[in-house]
Amino acid sequence: MKRILGILSLTLLMIIPDAQIFAQGEAAVPFLMIAPGARNGGMGEGGVALPNDVNAIYWNPAGLALQYEDPEFDFKNQISLMHVKWLPQFNFSDLWYDYLAARFYLEDIGMLGFSITYLNLGENQWTSAQGELLGTFDSKEYAIGVSYAAKIKPNLALGTTLKYIRSDLSPIEVTVGNERGEGRAHSLAVDLGVLWTPAFEFFENRLNAGMNISNIGPKITYIDQKQADPLPTNLKAGLAYTAYDDGFNKLNVIYDLNKLLVYRKKLTVQDSSGTPDNFLKAIFWSSWTKYSFSEQLRRLTHSIGVEYYYGSLIALRTGFFYEDPSYGARKFFTFGGGLEVSMFKFDFSYLYTWSDEEHPLSDTMRYSLTISF
Repeated sequence: MKRILGILSLTLLMIIPDAQIFAQGEAAVPFLMIAPGARNGGMGEGGVALPNDVNAIYWNPAGLALQYEDPEFDFKNQISLMHVKWLPQFNFSDLWYDYLAARFYLEDIGMLGFSITYLNLGENQWTSAQGELLGTFDSKEYAIGVSYAAKIKPNLALGTTLKYIRSDLSPIEVTVGNERGEGRAHSLAVDLGVLWTPAFEFFENRLNAGMNISNIGPKITYIDQKQADPLPTNLKAGLAYTAYDDGFNKLNVIYDLNKLLVYRKKLTVQDSSGTPDNFLKAIFWSSWTKYSFSEQLRRLTHSIGVEYYYGSLIALRTGFFYEDPSYGARKFFTFGGGLEVSMFKFDFSYLYTWSDEEHPLSDTMRYSLTISF
C-alpha cells in the first residue's frame, strides 16, 4: 500500500501544475493528464493547435474534423498505439502506461474517434499497522472515450469527447487508518475543443489556434462522499505555425499553456485539504477569481516545440516544458523523431531533466505506432 501511495503522490506532483496538489488533494485520477503520443512528447508535451493525427482525441478533439479533406491524399481511418514505462527512475517493471486511439470517417456523418487510456500500477501489498502482510492486490486506472468532430466553417472546427473513467486502486476491501472499504471509483467526463485557422491573407493559412477544456465532470468518490475529489479539469490553449514549407522541407513551431480549473476552499485554519468547489463553479468562477493575477500567471505551465519534416519520410523534434519554481518547478527538454513508410508511422521521444538526474520523469521514453488506411 505504501508503494501505490508514493507513486500517486509523485504522479500528482509531476503532471498537474501545482506544487501543493498532493498536500491539498486538489484533484483525483491524475493519470488523465499524462500526455499521450510520442510525437507530442517530443515537442515539449504540447500540440493543442497541431492535432493533425488521431491523438487529437486527447490534445484537441476538434482537430479530427480536419484530417480527411482531400480523398486523394488523406486517409479515412487511423489507429495509434503508445507504450511507456512510467516513472522509469522507480525501476518498477509493472508500472506502465498505454494509450490506444482510433478514428474513422463515416460518410455524411463525419469523423468519429475512440480511445483507451490505461495506467497499470502493478501489484501492491496490504499490511497491518504492525507491518504484518495481510494480502496483495493489483491496481490500475483507465478511461474509455468516444469522440466526434465537425467543421462548422471552412476554417473553424469543434470537437468533443465523452469518457468513462475507472480507478481501481484497491479492488479488495482494506483498512487504512479509520477508513475501511474498496478503493474503487468511477465517473463520467467531457472534453470540449475548438480549432481555428485565421483567414487573414498574411498568415497564408499557416497559423492555427486551438483550445481544449478536458475532464469536465462531477467529483469522484472512493469511500466517503464527504471526501470526494474533483477531476483534473484542465484548460489547454495554444498556437501552431508552419514557419517554412517548400514541399520537401517543413518546419512547425508550437506553443501551449495549461491551467488547472480546480479550486478548493479551506473552511477552517486546520483544514489541510479544503473543500472542492463544484466543477461548473470552478471552471467559470473560483479558479479565475480566488488568486491574484500574478499567482494566476505562476500557476500556468508552458510548452514550446519545434518539428522538422523532410518530405513525409523523416521527422525530427525538440521542445521545452516550464513550470514556475513555486508551483512544481518542472523543467525539462524533450527530443524525438519519426519515420513514415507507406501506411505506417513510428515515433519516439525522450525526456531529459537536467536539474536532477534522480527525478522520476527523467529518461522517460515514449514509443508510438500509427497505422493509416
